Amino acid sequence: MTKASRPEQQRLIEFSAADLRPRLDEALALYVAAMDYPPNTVRQRAPMWLAHMMREGWRCVVALDEDEALAGISYGYRGAIGQWWHEQVRRGLNARTNSDQSFVDEWMRDYFELTELHVRPDAQGRGLGEALLRRLAGMVDSERVLLSTPEGPTRAWKLYRRLGFQDVLRHYQFTGDPRPFAVLGRVLPIEETPVSG
Repeated sequence: MTKASRPEQQRLIEFSAADLRPRLDEALALYVAAMDYPPNTVRQRAPMWLAHMMREGWRCVVALDEDEALAGISYGYRGAIGQWWHEQVRRGLNARTNSDQSFVDEWMRDYFELTELHVRPDAQGRGLGEALLRRLAGMVDSERVLLSTPEGPTRAWKLYRRLGFQDVLRHYQFTGDPRPFAVLGRVLPIEETPVSG
């Protein structure tokens, strides 16, 4: 694995689907390492990532280190009726007695689904995840951004809270995954962090 890079040595660039396809194995290896998943997860995820690249509004930003290796990746697309994640979240929201229909409709229309955001373990803790998220969110024209993340105190949680993401659905179990997840969202754009001093 490539040695850790200082943030200033990494550059963020937009990838098209044509850019990502030949580097899909590398991107999936980064994903598996960042999530601490078993290596065979790559085989399960590859077809899904390829299908995502064909969705309306798919956008991707990667971080490349000084050796041109992937240090981070973020991508997503416009959420829509009929997509697996959209239907799962809508069903979860509708099942909650405290979620009225106007709340459901507000969040489930005109949103960008932040599907993946991962930083290579040796590059974590240096602001790269925030840089990727900000760059990606700045490229979309949806009213909102939504994402799901496992429940628990993680760096990802701290990042999302710091950037103003709020609870949309908590402690939800997606079909096929026993872990509880939170669905978080926020209105776009994400404001720049004020400079102090």
